[in-house]
Amino acid sequence: MGTEILRMENITKIYSNGFAANKNVTFSVNSGEIHALVGENGAGKTTLMKILFGRENFQEGRILLKGQEVHIKNSLDAIGMGIGMVHQHFMQMPSLTVAENVILGIEPTDKSGVIFDKKKARDMTVEASEKYQLYVDPDAKIKDLSVGMRQKVEILKELIRGIEILILDEPTAVLTPQETKELFDQLRFLRDQGYAIIFISHKLQEVMELCDQVTVLRRGRVMGTSHISQLDQTTLARMVVGRDVVLKMDRGEQNPKEKVAEIKDLIYQNQEGQPVVNHISFSIRAGEILGIAGVEGNGQSEIADILSGMKTFKHGEVVINGKSIKGLNVRQIRDLGVSAISEDRLKYACAENLSIRDNIMSIYLNHKDFNKGALLDMKKVNEYVEQCIKDYEIKCDSPDDPVRLLSGGNIQKVVVAREFTCGSNLIIANQPTRGIDVGTSEMIRKTLIRKARQDDVATLLISSDLNEVLEVSDRLLVIYKGKFVAHFLKPSEVSEETLGEYMLGNLQMSEQEMGDYV
Repeated sequence: MGTEILRMENITKIYSNGFAANKNVTFSVNSGEIHALVGENGAGKTTLMKILFGRENFQEGRILLKGQEVHIKNSLDAIGMGIGMVHQHFMQMPSLTVAENVILGIEPTDKSGVIFDKKKARDMTVEASEKYQLYVDPDAKIKDLSVGMRQKVEILKELIRGIEILILDEPTAVLTPQETKELFDQLRFLRDQGYAIIFISHKLQEVMELCDQVTVLRRGRVMGTSHISQLDQTTLARMVVGRDVVLKMDRGEQNPKEKVAEIKDLIYQNQEGQPVVNHISFSIRAGEILGIAGVEGNGQSEIADILSGMKTFKHGEVVINGKSIKGLNVRQIRDLGVSAISEDRLKYACAENLSIRDNIMSIYLNHKDFNKGALLDMKKVNEYVEQCIKDYEIKCDSPDDPVRLLSGGNIQKVVVAREFTCGSNLIIANQPTRGIDVGTSEMIRKTLIRKARQDDVATLLISSDLNEVLEVSDRLLVIYKGKFVAHFLKPSEVSEETLGEYMLGNLQMSEQEMGDYV
């Protein structure tokens, strides 16, 4: 481990509404070190890194690089000072090649200084790819790459600009175990070359496996910095949440009943006419959690969107509680007893400029329990919303707070509170714990299991967190290129590595092995 390369000293950030995101935070990283930054949602991790990357200002404190105080006004300043950041949602142009994406913004030109030199861009990409052992095809289009390969491109984009400090925000959120292992090998190589890597993750087992040191934030303050060798996962989870956390779920006895949802020979085509969901059939029973695992982009999100009414389909049949949903809109499908957690909470699951109250009540505007004649019964509305905030531990000053002021995890709690308490008997849970801290994830998973066991709710669980689908699901289907390639009746007995092989298409069960999953 090298010398200290970065020190953020006594950083305080207070937003205009008075919320203190960071309170006197001191955080340092050495060269040749992978340093984890962990904490609950709303703990201040993202704000601290936005400050470092020039996307947020701060009121108190200072930033030192190699011992010298610096003033970072924007992201270009940060990159110029050797700080790069790989965001959870990649900043890429899908229609361009790998080389064109890597050199975007630093495009080489010919002797005239005007015309883009495509060959030089390609050579630069190949040279950097070999130097940093991030092997990519410079001529491949981004849209044709796997998620793991796209992440390599994103890291390469930062390294080619001469950065020395690399911030990674939830880098394994959508990777298979095989892709995660490859990423970790590459990060260790960069560490050994002297790079400082800041690793933000809610997956504590990965923090324990990869990182050298860890700093824990809670409610905007530093709870401590420790060497990984001095901790175990249980202790780290307790530091993050402030209480003991159940890391392994007790699913109880399964007792599935009647079919709540039946899907037969479903086909969904994209705008180019290619089948994204390709002749699939399955069913979900009352009291059952059916998991679907797959690398992002293999059709699982389209299945969730079709069942919740966000996408329409022409071929096949979807029956929920005995009624076909073909031609029905979202409202009509909800009225059949369906609730849905969207994978994109900001785009589809909430109105970020409206209040917490308005977002929770958005599905109840015509509900008899909350109406008094032509008007809403505000006494009942406020009682219900306050109970949701209490039960789901939504951190806010008031139900009148706009949702956009909440952390990502607390926005998810607003969505989950609304969808879990609406009395539906079919829950479509698409990435319910993505980007969520260990404590909130525990609460959501326990609630899914409780609703299945006690309330006979049928649940479709789609998650890129393989530990989640293996531990929470009663049955598990694996999807690859729009088709099911595996069916596990005892998911908890399957290893993440084996599951990853099916997700990558390296393994496939025969129809006989798959058995009856309809």
